[in-house]
Amino acid sequence: MKTLLTLPALLALVLVPTLSQARDLGPDEAIRLRDAGTILPFEQLNAAARAQHPGASIAETELEEEYGRYIYQLELRDPRGVMWDLELDATTGQILKNHQDD
Repeated sequence: MKTLLTLPALLALVLVPTLSQARDLGPDEAIRLRDAGTILPFEQLNAAARAQHPGASIAETELEEEYGRYIYQLELRDPRGVMWDLELDATTGQILKNHQDD
């Protein structure tokens, strides 16, 4: 007996592996990567993010590995109370995203 897959089922088979290419890194792994020199020190990454929004405070941070690239994500609150989402390349410090939180 043959089973035919619908288009949505086929798309799910193709997209699910693609969508799962990001993984959150825990504190121990993040520290290991920092100590090995694979990623920049968190103080340096935080300073780069704050330079984009002077006077802002960091509300939340997260380190992910996406497609073999380490991405440092931050949520900042500026002095006016506006929330900003930033993503930096954790290896180079390059700003990848900088937009107001929805």
